[in-house]
Amino acid sequence: MENPSIDAERVYTSVKDYYGKQLQQTSDLQTSACCTLTAPPARILQLLRNVPDAVVNKYYGCGTPIPFGIEGCNVLDLGCGSGRDAYVAAVLVGPDGTVTGVDMTDEQLQVARDHVDQYTTTQLGYSRPNLHFVEGYIECLEKAGLAPGSMDVVISNCVVNLSPQKEQVLREVHRVLREGGEFYFSDVYASRRLPAEAQNHEVLRGECIGGALYVEDFKRLCRKVGFGEPRQLSSSPVGIQNQELAALIGLAQFTSITYRCFKVSGLEEGCREEDYGQVATYLGTITEHPHAYTLDEKHVFEKGRPIRVGGNTAAILSESWLSEHFRVMGDRSVHFGPLESKCSGATAAATRASPARGAVDCC
Repeated sequence: MENPSIDAERVYTSVKDYYGKQLQQTSDLQTSACCTLTAPPARILQLLRNVPDAVVNKYYGCGTPIPFGIEGCNVLDLGCGSGRDAYVAAVLVGPDGTVTGVDMTDEQLQVARDHVDQYTTTQLGYSRPNLHFVEGYIECLEKAGLAPGSMDVVISNCVVNLSPQKEQVLREVHRVLREGGEFYFSDVYASRRLPAEAQNHEVLRGECIGGALYVEDFKRLCRKVGFGEPRQLSSSPVGIQNQELAALIGLAQFTSITYRCFKVSGLEEGCREEDYGQVATYLGTITEHPHAYTLDEKHVFEKGRPIRVGGNTAAILSESWLSEHFRVMGDRSVHFGPLESKCSGATAAATRASPARGAVDCC
């Protein structure tokens, strides 16, 4: 779990210095932890071409944690840095949505703020900016002016690991999300708990390695604060090119993972789904996903094709911000035991049909 011996103020000072003064551009990084290792979706790549160069050049994320279908939503970018993801999200939410970026590093925020008016009103043609940035700590969002239940979606890109108070970060995210909202984020995780020497090493922490949680500890924290089981969307290994740094972490392996955590009441504990005979169908209404929608690594929904789902998945699809894009049939009035897994991975939608329901069996 989190190391109580870590000096929080020392960590904040170190991270501010690393990202505000030591790092000047992406090429200054010494590991691949703060780099996006897989290509973003084509739509995101298209939007990135229009983001100001000064913003993109100071990007230090490890994924592309921006969901599609968020038109009109209020979005929070947690630890926004120079604002790259926030600028992209400003397009996706449209003129009726809002994007708020929160960060504690003055130098990064200045870059983010410098281009807001020109980007939103001149380039996007909005009548007023829908994008703004505030200074604050991700553990203290209330002090940054963020009210309970004020956000539909919270995104974050390789930031939570930098915090010395990760449980508090998750609690704050849960607090600011409305019921049915989602925390959609990428971060770096470790295959084991790290030694204190690695956790306290300023470069390793700045490079998103020293503060990486053991992945099972992270899942425990998610359940503890009320999110239920996090859903893994994608993952990729992280390499450490600097041999001196690699020696400090021993045999621990690191992975960049994109997770989805939903604020939906009544989710049952554990990663195994319960069978209530429920069926979900993707309506094909998200423009960027015309043919199929990937909820996570185990659930891919082909447009118009009914899929058997467990109780937790049914609740998420019918009670979260995704509900307008899915039709869910059935309730929890009758329990049929655990939902037996007849598929796995990203090919979940391509399994055999159930003659009784005409639905596809899924995890």
